[in-house]
Amino acid sequence: MVREYPIEKNRDIGFIAHIDAGKTTVSERVLFYTGISHKIGEVHEGAAIMDWMEQERERGITITAAATTCFWTPGEYLTKSDKKEFRINIIDTPGHIDFTAEVQRSLRVLDGAVVIFDGVAGVEPQSETVWHQADKFKVPRLCFVNKMDRLGANFEKSFDSILERLTPSAVRMQIPIGLESEHKGVVDLLKQKAYYFEGKNGEEVIEKEIPENLKKDTEKFRHILVEKISEQDDVLMGKYLEGKETTIDELKNALRQATINYKLVPVFCGAALHNTAIQLLIDAIIYYLPSPKDLPPVEGINPKTEEKIIRKADDKESFSALAFKVASDPYVGSLTYFRVYSGKLDAGSYVLNTIGGQKERIGRILRMHANHREDVKEIFAGEIGAAVGLKNTTTGDTLCDPDNPIILERITFPEPVIYISIEPRSKADQEKLSLSLKRLTDEDPTFRVRSDEETGQTIISGMGELHLEIIVDRMKREFGVEANVGRPQVAYKETILRSAEAEGKYIRQSGGRGQYGHVWLKVEPLERGQGFEFVNAIKGGIIPSEYIPAVQKGIKEAMAKGILAGYPVVDLRATLYDGSYHEVDSSEAAFKIAGSMALQSAAKFAKLILLEPIMKVEAVVPEKFLGDITGDLSSKRARIEKMDERINMKVIDAKVPLSEMFGYVTQIRSMTEGRGSFTMEFDHYAQVPENVAQQIIEGKKK
Repeated sequence: MVREYPIEKNRDIGFIAHIDAGKTTVSERVLFYTGISHKIGEVHEGAAIMDWMEQERERGITITAAATTCFWTPGEYLTKSDKKEFRINIIDTPGHIDFTAEVQRSLRVLDGAVVIFDGVAGVEPQSETVWHQADKFKVPRLCFVNKMDRLGANFEKSFDSILERLTPSAVRMQIPIGLESEHKGVVDLLKQKAYYFEGKNGEEVIEKEIPENLKKDTEKFRHILVEKISEQDDVLMGKYLEGKETTIDELKNALRQATINYKLVPVFCGAALHNTAIQLLIDAIIYYLPSPKDLPPVEGINPKTEEKIIRKADDKESFSALAFKVASDPYVGSLTYFRVYSGKLDAGSYVLNTIGGQKERIGRILRMHANHREDVKEIFAGEIGAAVGLKNTTTGDTLCDPDNPIILERITFPEPVIYISIEPRSKADQEKLSLSLKRLTDEDPTFRVRSDEETGQTIISGMGELHLEIIVDRMKREFGVEANVGRPQVAYKETILRSAEAEGKYIRQSGGRGQYGHVWLKVEPLERGQGFEFVNAIKGGIIPSEYIPAVQKGIKEAMAKGILAGYPVVDLRATLYDGSYHEVDSSEAAFKIAGSMALQSAAKFAKLILLEPIMKVEAVVPEKFLGDITGDLSSKRARIEKMDERINMKVIDAKVPLSEMFGYVTQIRSMTEGRGSFTMEFDHYAQVPENVAQQIIEGKKK
């Protein structure tokens, strides 16, 4: 089989944004104009194609990242040609911070992203979060300021917020023709033409001359745009300084290079709900975002030699792919989504999972279209597909040619900050519960399950109240599990503030062979987020080397159980520097217990404290309730950082402990006659004030 679309005609892109900026609405328009769907599915009517889960349709939000493929030729709406030149693989990601794993794993495998903004609100807290995640993965991007038809829409204000809060490299590519109910189309600054969108669904694109009242602005903004693009290219800069005219194609090519190298970020505008300017956005995806060939080759390491390996995006290279999502599908069972970085994969062949070390047979390969699918015989470099029924592959695993192993960089996910207890209502639910929990933890790396040794309860933890609410809802609907759920609890952690040393000695004599383990440990605090570090400073075989891993294991187990109030201990370095052993009685088990005892003693001398998750909160409220809301937030131990205005609303930015924010949705609504709203996301862990810590410890002991 020959590849249908050359690799340079492929685009792997994603839509990312703050919740409610209109990502799914934009995706639905893209599918309609590219001919994938024959009817536009609306989010507010619960009919969006990309939101295919029941919970997504009911709530009007995206929960899982959906993948789809469509085809396009730039400018075809003007020439009316039917031949589609380019393939676009799209991933529509969730905007709600509770589903941050979906955004992170999607960004890891994308070549480019379209960041969508609400034209009324501009840059919102989560816009910043996803932007920084895209920076981390070095993803080239375009911006699309949506909702130009909404009351209060302001393109210039939104554009300024991008410059100020995200990047000074943003450049205007268009300006809107009219705002709010007057919004009719856009002016393309490069071509100096006006575009209007007519017909029932805006499918007729009409090119006209620029309206008189916008000619001055067009000239001014085009001058800035040409200058910014010329700065990125020596030849164009020379022409610009000599006052020579630059062609549109030269400017486009220079802008494409600058976008791919993160030097410039083109900004477009429109209104997805009223079908304006989406076709021009699809053109921009083709013109300015990279194909897999335009990006540096992927790097990995050889699992046998630890040497660095480079793989080019080429079908002739050895096969390598990253599994970025596992989903259970009602029709085919387990689906593993993967992105092919090099080589090609045939259905029926075997691949090696280098993380787990097992071989997997690729029975069927599917090309996904939201929750519809098409079987394909092979898949090539730069493409995104899904494999059916892989047994041992999870998110972040590398799949590759068994003869040429490679490990690609894994995806790291944030730790859960909230947990609840869950118990099945009947014996029949017990089995279904463990099956559903296994399936859901396979799918979602930020969802964790453990059992509480003291109470025997099953504890599930995640990124927020909504995250856990959706998980419990999915258990009920997809797996038929009836369960009782406890109140949400905060995932506190423990740490130490100073260094200390202590001894752990475990001696047991019982007729016959005894037990003997003896260690000296030094503990020191590490910076927040550093985790745990174990240092072996044993010299001259005071403790035989085979017992050292047992000591480390004992320390880790003691940290997991907690010392002060039963919460995990974090950010600590433990140095094993002395001890002794017995020729006959010493064993790994004895040294494990000694390690655990030493850590507990040392930590008690090292000033143990509790840490709590602090959330970044943005509350949007009418002005007359500002005093009440700030007063209420202050009573919740909030640190108010700044206040802004957004049309006729006040915006409060604050850092608030998560423990104070349970049930805040109802509270803010009742305090603002239903007009206030808020968003929150995890920011960092911080020390719990002494008086509050005392209450938590006492409450835990009860």
